[in-house]
Amino acid sequence: MCRYGGVCRYGVGRIASVAMYPGHYALDHPDQPAIIMAGTGLTITYREFEAQANQVAHLFRAAGLVRGDHIAILMENNPAMLVVEAGAERCGLFFTCINSYLTGPECAYVVNDSQSKVFVTSTAKSATALEAATETPNVQLYLMADTTEGRGPFQPLDAAVAAQPTTPIADEQLGAAMLYSSGTTGRPKGIVRVLPDAEPSDPIPLMGFLQSVWRQRPGQIYLSPAPLCHSAPQANVSATLRLGGTVIVMERFDPEEYLQLVQKYRVTHSQLVPTMFSRMLKLPEAVRKSYDVSSIETVIHAAAPCPPPVKQAMIEWWGPKLYEYYAATEGNGMTWCTSEEWLAHPGTVGRQIMGEVVILDDDNQPVAQGEPGTVWFRGATAFEYFNDPVKTAETRITETSGAVLSTVGDVGYLDPDNYLFLTDRKTYMIISGGVNIYPQECENLLVTHPKVMDAAVFGVPNEDLGEEVKGVVQLVDPDAASPEMERELLTFCRDNLAHYKCPRTIDFEVELPRLPTGKLYKRILRDRYWADKNTRIV
Repeated sequence: MCRYGGVCRYGVGRIASVAMYPGHYALDHPDQPAIIMAGTGLTITYREFEAQANQVAHLFRAAGLVRGDHIAILMENNPAMLVVEAGAERCGLFFTCINSYLTGPECAYVVNDSQSKVFVTSTAKSATALEAATETPNVQLYLMADTTEGRGPFQPLDAAVAAQPTTPIADEQLGAAMLYSSGTTGRPKGIVRVLPDAEPSDPIPLMGFLQSVWRQRPGQIYLSPAPLCHSAPQANVSATLRLGGTVIVMERFDPEEYLQLVQKYRVTHSQLVPTMFSRMLKLPEAVRKSYDVSSIETVIHAAAPCPPPVKQAMIEWWGPKLYEYYAATEGNGMTWCTSEEWLAHPGTVGRQIMGEVVILDDDNQPVAQGEPGTVWFRGATAFEYFNDPVKTAETRITETSGAVLSTVGDVGYLDPDNYLFLTDRKTYMIISGGVNIYPQECENLLVTHPKVMDAAVFGVPNEDLGEEVKGVVQLVDPDAASPEMERELLTFCRDNLAHYKCPRTIDFEVELPRLPTGKLYKRILRDRYWADKNTRIV
């Protein structure tokens, strides 16, 4: 159908009749805020968002980009990032949002690996981008937001689009994100799917499915506290704009500011990660109770399993409004659970809603119910690692029936009601004296201690046992680090867990290298202890 008129066939279930495209809202309610930046209050209306996205699309066409080409974006949480994404989405491009915490060489790797022809950044990330640009010889166009002067090969974004029309390009085609894995266990990998042959305003089955599952609705007020470069924030923001809602973007997460924003904007929807829950719960009770969070309808969380005491406390505080899912950026499958289901199965990440969960041992044989093994999904969406058939093949097996199973390497088990419980990433398993130890259980316990802000547990060299369990802790008060504190935490672990699962020693860090998405760069910590060791652990 035409872009702004006619009968639409959008989504599934409760949102099937919604137009689901920002351009519609630019006509229907042009002055409604589409995006509000939490820190500065900068507001972009639907009229402005539509015009700016169209100008970017025209710029990409003028630069010779055609359907299926790639661009890369390196920005902090910046409204220009969303505008550039929207422009790419309107002209059939793959856009790769680079983790804004990467170094220059790491960014260059992603730009080159994604075969991006355009590299867009901001002044805030200019130092990293300029370093990366020295190693990206195949980029044809460099753009920088928030500046009126060029820097190195980068020309000002605003100046580049100024002369472009604000109306849609003539040959609009749907583009898509090609995001990279977080790289917490190795080099990031580009995750690509077949680009739909569709217009930007056409229904997207996966988007409709997620909107229905995530209980999203037209006109919602969505608070985004996480980096926009990651898959879940990117998907939620895109869904909100397709539903004519308003997105409040936090430049960075702060627990009290988050509560202030919920109260100020009467936020209805949000996605958080367990570390954000923990940090809000560490606020003084009087501070927590001083904010009105009653407008919240739906809070979804994922990225890492939530320690049961933390989630229990959040449900007691906010009510049964927390919904949890387990899925990877690869989108190879998904589980889901409501607050009520979680309370009946504490610690679960839900039951399958996309793909069938299969638990296999190291020989790819089914394990007994309740026994941990590698989590595979059967019959979900197909993905590939961009230009890497070897890595793609490592993630899947074909059964004798012809069905394909895929995995991202997580370990877990199913209970009698087929609720999935995650044990850990397979990569992080500790083998001590021949015993397999999954550190997540100890990490979940440590963060419940009132003096602990964050914790990591992993294996370190032990000449007798091969590996021993090490804990690294970030305290609420970093100055409290001491041998006495170490003994207190070791005793706390041993009072609550089998001794073989507990750290033998605990070290202290001012801050752990955790992404705002909740994922911990455990490899960075662990590599310090495995320097110059010949080991199977990556």
